[in-house]
Amino acid sequence: MTERKATLNLDGKEFNLTVMSPVAGPDVLDIRKLYDEADVFTFDPGFTSTASCKSSITFIDGDKGELLYRGYPIEQLAKESSHLETCYLLLYGELPTAAQLADFTNRVTKHTMVHEQMHNFFRGFRRDAHPMATMVGVVGAMSAFYHDSLDINDPWQREVSAIRMIAKLPTIAAMAYKYSVGQPFVYPKNSLSYAGNFLRMCFAVPAEEYEVNPILEKAMDRIMMLHADHEQNASTSTVRLAGSSGANPFACIAAGIACLWGPAHGGANQACLEMLKEIGTVDRIPEYIAKAKDKNSGFRLMGFGHRVYKNFDPRATVMKESADEVLELLGVHDNPLLQVAKELERIALSDEYFISKKLYPNVDFYSGIILEAMGFPTSMFTPIFAISRTVGWISQWKEMIAENGKIGRPRQLYVGPARRDYIDLNHR
Repeated sequence: MTERKATLNLDGKEFNLTVMSPVAGPDVLDIRKLYDEADVFTFDPGFTSTASCKSSITFIDGDKGELLYRGYPIEQLAKESSHLETCYLLLYGELPTAAQLADFTNRVTKHTMVHEQMHNFFRGFRRDAHPMATMVGVVGAMSAFYHDSLDINDPWQREVSAIRMIAKLPTIAAMAYKYSVGQPFVYPKNSLSYAGNFLRMCFAVPAEEYEVNPILEKAMDRIMMLHADHEQNASTSTVRLAGSSGANPFACIAAGIACLWGPAHGGANQACLEMLKEIGTVDRIPEYIAKAKDKNSGFRLMGFGHRVYKNFDPRATVMKESADEVLELLGVHDNPLLQVAKELERIALSDEYFISKKLYPNVDFYSGIILEAMGFPTSMFTPIFAISRTVGWISQWKEMIAENGKIGRPRQLYVGPARRDYIDLNHR
């Protein structure tokens, strides 16, 4: 990383700012001493022009449609790798050897069970509670069950907590789902893959055998891999900010889950399916396409285009392949929502309006279709996102802890009343 200088002229004074050049991406002005030297803050709502940290985990180039995990293109990983191998890459920085992957997979597999007393914890929630509400509570409560991995200053305890969360989040999410539909919890099965085990815990019942379909298993594994990390997004920044206070890892991940729950973040694929339900049938699509093209209608097509990726979402290309495989397996003839989705996809890829506006189907569109076809209710879409993103959150949290950074303390542009004196109650 090379450095050079920039000069800020303010009130007749000059201040030198270091310009930092990263491996990839735009240069960064180092303003850490700006307040001390110039007595000014910078103003950046949403922090969209502010680098909050140094990181070597994930890189996004929105103009090129590029997503790299530790330098590896997501397309290559989705084609050649698996979610657990990608987890190892994100956590440790390099692809594992066969022996390392076997050891890592074994460690994750052996930690998928949750403390038996946690089963009672679920009964404190209403049956109609959203699974994300349950997950926020249960994951946060893990610190009450696993006292031997709370010391963030102990590298081994950090490692244990990381493995536990990667292993147990699918179990907790599946339990939240089972509880919401009134079915008994299904225990993990160590002979299954990470994705296959999650599908079984969600859809198996004690009365009959459940066989994991390899096409659905592959699609679920891809969904998890493609959502594993995405640079300094809102939930990742939340995890880092919570972690900067020295909070235990389970509390930090619970904070990330809470942030992810927001419809502007992790709820995008759920919003996409709700839009498809609003459209209802294929014959109503022209009406909604007309609304989408009318900027005064207030209607917005969910699942098309992306805030970061300006030309195409590299994850969507991979996800479309899985969506086609799943729909071929399960069919769309009896599902009006999937029929609407396929017709919308066709229009978006051929209509000049969509092409010119770069409103391509994004990863949320395809993942929503897949999860709907698998039989998941929309309330489970964001919990599945949380399972997927857990390894990214933990990797970012571990990186932050290793840097021994300061506690996060954003500044503000104060626009309230100036100092004023208290007025006695009888004189107001």
